[in-house]
Amino acid sequence: MSLIVRPDPRYQTSYLEAHDEFGGVHRDGDGDLAQAADPTVGFDGFTFTREGLTDPEEFRRLVQVRRADELPETPRPNGYVPCTYLWIVEGDEYLGSIALRHELTDFLLEQGGHIGYSIRPTARRQGHASTALRQVLELAAEMGLERVLITCDEDNAASRATIEGAGGEYEDSRQGKRRYWVTTIATDRPEGARIG
Repeated sequence: MSLIVRPDPRYQTSYLEAHDEFGGVHRDGDGDLAQAADPTVGFDGFTFTREGLTDPEEFRRLVQVRRADELPETPRPNGYVPCTYLWIVEGDEYLGSIALRHELTDFLLEQGGHIGYSIRPTARRQGHASTALRQVLELAAEMGLERVLITCDEDNAASRATIEGAGGEYEDSRQGKRRYWVTTIATDRPEGARIG
């Protein structure tokens, strides 16, 4: 069974295999591989490449960047919010990514939402997105969010089914994006037993 974990260097090989499967297409929930510096807020920027990520030290740096992004004090470009990046895994196999943005900007309210996710092509239609979304809805509740906004492209029937299966209530469509509000899931998990 798949589960969500914080980014970890042990998934380097399967992460890179998944990167190749995606063929360079943007992946919701995985974050950018490059962001320009923004000196006005003390953000140094970063650039990762597929070739560079074959180096274990460079891959560890990617992991550090992703994990640091959930901390409110981490410098980030203007218009970006703290975000918890999680990887969907089964055993030692990276299957995809899911991200939980801690708050909404005007743009995220219109287009991006709180949660974005993507599943590598060879792992699709096996329930991994639904499982990961349920787990992230629990994490969102632990963070104090009562409901979250999730969007998908109008023509993405699989994502639409995943969101609606999680209880998503359709609000409207804006600029080609369907917008759903989803109630988070309260758990009785002890506070120290968060995602690994």
